[in-house]
Amino acid sequence: MQRCKASLSLLFLSLCFIFPTLASATKKPPLKPININSASSEELQQVPGIGPVTADKILQMRKSYGAFKSVDDLLAVKGLGKKRLEKMRKYLTVGKASAAKQPSKSPPPPTAEAEAPPN
Repeated sequence: MQRCKASLSLLFLSLCFIFPTLASATKKPPLKPININSASSEELQQVPGIGPVTADKILQMRKSYGAFKSVDDLLAVKGLGKKRLEKMRKYLTVGKASAAKQPSKSPPPPTAEAEAPPN
């Protein structure tokens, strides 16, 4: 009986370590590349290799330094090395920041015809 309990305990502990590892390893990647200049934390976390902490670091860097010019700029994020970035690269893209985050353009100046007094 004692041996059975020990075996079950060992099995339980093994499963506690195996399942979280499998869950992170089987993360379903995004269907299309994620734009690192406009993605939310949740969107970034869809990328295999990016968890909540790394996503927050990416957002903080974007907020502090502005838009990324290339995916390689992520190497400046603490904890992201070349090997890890290479595994994520196919799921990431760099595009313009979303329209809500860009300053709005002012309307064009009026034309000369609009300023001319009526005859």
